[in-house]
Amino acid sequence: MASLHYKFAAMNSGKSTQLIQAHFNYLERGMTPLAMTPAIDDRFGVGVITARVGLELKVPVFTEQTDLFALLAQSPGRPDVFIVDEAQFLTRAQVYQLAQIVDELRIPVIAYGLKTDFRGELFDGSYHLLCLADKVEELKSICWCGNKAHMNARVGEGGHVVREGAQVEIGDADRYVSLCRKHFLAGQAYPAVTSPAD
Repeated sequence: MASLHYKFAAMNSGKSTQLIQAHFNYLERGMTPLAMTPAIDDRFGVGVITARVGLELKVPVFTEQTDLFALLAQSPGRPDVFIVDEAQFLTRAQVYQLAQIVDELRIPVIAYGLKTDFRGELFDGSYHLLCLADKVEELKSICWCGNKAHMNARVGEGGHVVREGAQVEIGDADRYVSLCRKHFLAGQAYPAVTSPAD
C-alpha cells in the first residue's frame, strides 16, 4: 500500500545521500523512480541533487506553481515512487497534492527536507508534511559538541549566528551549521577558540 513518507533532519545529516541511494535502489530493481527538486535550490546547479560524499543526481525541477498531482496523473508512464528533495520548500497545496498522489494514484511518496528554519520555526512545507505524512522519520545529525543537532543556524560575518532575515536564503556549509538546541539558543555556531596560554 502506498504511503507518504517525510524524512527530515538538520542540514548536513545525509538527506541527499539517502535520497540518491533510494533512487538507485528502485533503479536496481528494474523500477522507475521519479525524483524532483525545487528550482529555487541552485547551490550545485538547477536540477542537481548533490551529496557531500560525492554523489550527484540530475532531476527535473518544480516551482511554487507546479501542480505535482497533475504532473504525475498526466504522465504517460507513471513512476513506481515519487521522491521529493528539499521538501520544506513545498507549498501547502503541493503537500496536499502529494497526499493525492498516494491516495488516488497509489504511488508512494518519499519527501526529504528540513523541519525548521534558522529561527527555529517550521517551514510551510514541513508543517503540512508533519500534519499529513503517514510516516515521519528524523535523520540524525551531530552538533560540534557531539550532541544531537536538530537546529539549523544561519551564520554571518565572523561566525556569528544570525537571528533575523528572510526565511529562505539558499546556502550551504558556508552559511549554515547544524547545532544542538543548547548551542543554537546560545548563538554559538563553533567551539570557542582558546589561546595556547589558556
